[in-house]
Amino acid sequence: MSFDHKQMLLRRLDSWHKEYTPEVKMVRKPFRTPGYHSTLKNVDYTHPTREALIYALALLDSGLPDNIVRASEILEKVIGLQDQNRENSTFGIWSWFMEEPLTMMAPPDWNWADFCGKRLVLAEQRHSELLSPALREQIRYALFCACDAIIKRNVGPGYTNIAIMGAFVTLLTGEVYGHKPYADYGLERLRKFSDYTKELGTFQEYNSPTYTIVAIEELASIHTATSLAEAKELSAGMLDVAWRMVAEHFHAPSRQWSGPHSRSYSTVMTPEVLSFLQMASGGVLSLRANEDIIYNLDWYGNEIHCPEMYLPAFQHTETSTILQAIHKDESGRTVNGATTYMNGPISVGTFSKDVMWNQRRNLLGYVQNSESFSYIHLRFLHDGYDYSSAIYSSAQQQGDILFGIGFCTNGGDTHISLDLIDGVIETSDLRLRFEIGGSLEQVEAQNFETNAESITVQVAASTMNVKALFAAFDGEQLGWELTRDEQKLYLDYVLYAGERKSFDFRSIQQALLVFAFRLSEGDGGMLDASAGYADDEANAALDGSTQANEVHAEFRTVNGINLKLELPLKPAAKQEMMRLR
Repeated sequence: MSFDHKQMLLRRLDSWHKEYTPEVKMVRKPFRTPGYHSTLKNVDYTHPTREALIYALALLDSGLPDNIVRASEILEKVIGLQDQNRENSTFGIWSWFMEEPLTMMAPPDWNWADFCGKRLVLAEQRHSELLSPALREQIRYALFCACDAIIKRNVGPGYTNIAIMGAFVTLLTGEVYGHKPYADYGLERLRKFSDYTKELGTFQEYNSPTYTIVAIEELASIHTATSLAEAKELSAGMLDVAWRMVAEHFHAPSRQWSGPHSRSYSTVMTPEVLSFLQMASGGVLSLRANEDIIYNLDWYGNEIHCPEMYLPAFQHTETSTILQAIHKDESGRTVNGATTYMNGPISVGTFSKDVMWNQRRNLLGYVQNSESFSYIHLRFLHDGYDYSSAIYSSAQQQGDILFGIGFCTNGGDTHISLDLIDGVIETSDLRLRFEIGGSLEQVEAQNFETNAESITVQVAASTMNVKALFAAFDGEQLGWELTRDEQKLYLDYVLYAGERKSFDFRSIQQALLVFAFRLSEGDGGMLDASAGYADDEANAALDGSTQANEVHAEFRTVNGINLKLELPLKPAAKQEMMRLR
């Protein structure tokens, strides 16, 4: 199947036209926020700056005369929303929404120099002949402001998508306007990103369904738009890294993107991602009906192709294990690694150590469920929202996982860095959650009891077994809770639920959970696992009578391998909790 990109662009523009607000010369979109940066409350719709520029570029790409007039008006309007005062800390960037100036945001998002700059430089490169001299000068000045902001911020190669996008904006602006300092900076930034990625063996933002797609789009943009041979070569090499990562993590039986995910906004494959993969495969992959393909305006004019050598991987069903180092300490030891195991109808992946931020998927499983799928997503919730100061540690062998949840004293609450807790939280509810979603057909917890040591959940012809090995939280009574609604089943291990209460992690002596987990075909069998105080050689009952600082846990897997963890019993600073033991 071949894609008629021009027809798909025009068809997609029809839906955007309906959202255009002539009075303000921007598109109106439902208000969405991840819970930080924006301070807007009780708002249903906004006029976002990035989306306005995406629309404007697509209008120019269409080539239709009426669309050119509208695009020019939008460009002029959005450029007027950029902070062009060099005295301000927000110089060179835009706010997310017309309704929320930079001074209202908490904090502003410096990535908007990159996101908005990209569309502006493509408008100039592709369509300068359609734009008035006055508007072209406004675009040039806005791009120079954006480039200066990007260069001043100078994000490192570990910030994958922004490292690439900032390289694109500066490189292409330098090329388009013959401004060598920008082109030199962009090329050097691309070199550093390439070197960093090659040394690590993957992207720092590892296996992110959201940002791997963004990375592919941005690298393809560089490869398509640049005239520099070295930039084309570097971007081609990084595109190979990205496509290999996508292909080898695709679980064909469930049609899902295997975990773990470094950053994710949706635990299930979105229609947009499925459309992207089908488009990039040239129609070789059939993931959605042709009429259901959601065309992304950013794809137009961008040569995005999955290398043929990786296409078979999207359809493989054989057993495979992927091991990848994500972060190493100064001595070269792996502090955080990723494991992905796929075997027939099941896929399960883990990081070895990370925070329980809402964008992380530290333990994530998928199971084929008839013609659909079910997922298992481990979360830790503070008043219903993922708690970033809970620290996850694990060891995995095939579908067997030994994991623990500890706590740090100085991490984030809802975000890893924007709302640090300073040791104390107030809460009416704290719980570990196994969230099971997707299809709930043939999903059932068996013989559930609140005080059970082990819980079994049947998922179609596969089984999830979980066993509590150690559980202590500041003297609270802990236990299981099972709830279900129309969309999800929640298997929770409740640490606290009641009147609002303060917990000071600086003074808490015991706060640690340890579990054995198995996802397997068939009934799964008994979990041969235990935990005890690390300095108690007899491994006596865990009655709190000792002042041990660590808990030692072991899990004998189905193939006879002993998984082991030693975990701190007492909360500590984040740097200490993330340290390799």
